[in-house]
Amino acid sequence: MNGSPEAGGVIRVRVELLPDADVDADLHDRLTRRLRRELSEVGVESIRTAPGGPAPEGAKSPDPVTVGALLVAFSASGGVFTSLVGVLQDWLDRQSARHRIVVTVDGDSLELERATAAERRELIGAFVRRHSGG
Repeated sequence: MNGSPEAGGVIRVRVELLPDADVDADLHDRLTRRLRRELSEVGVESIRTAPGGPAPEGAKSPDPVTVGALLVAFSASGGVFTSLVGVLQDWLDRQSARHRIVVTVDGDSLELERATAAERRELIGAFVRRHSGG
């Protein structure tokens, strides 16, 4: 996945929701759909469900999608990346359970969970700078 802003001016990221241990597959899917709706409101060019990986050992058929994983593409300009990461953090802050979200750009991952405002600013700022040329 190419998240480099030089690649046609589009950044592509993988956003994966890692829910609290008590969450079943149906709730995980509903949470992912809610998160997807919120992400679609920040000016992304496209957002789709990530294809699944190989079937777990003993499974009857391959998983066609990875539950909780989204592929998001957006313009490298205009601050969309910063907005996207902010939406993810806000979404996590509103949840009662201890979910985590992993954002991956060009193999570099940022794991978001609840954090203080100062921790969040520092972590997100460094990650965004690495991947937006700013």
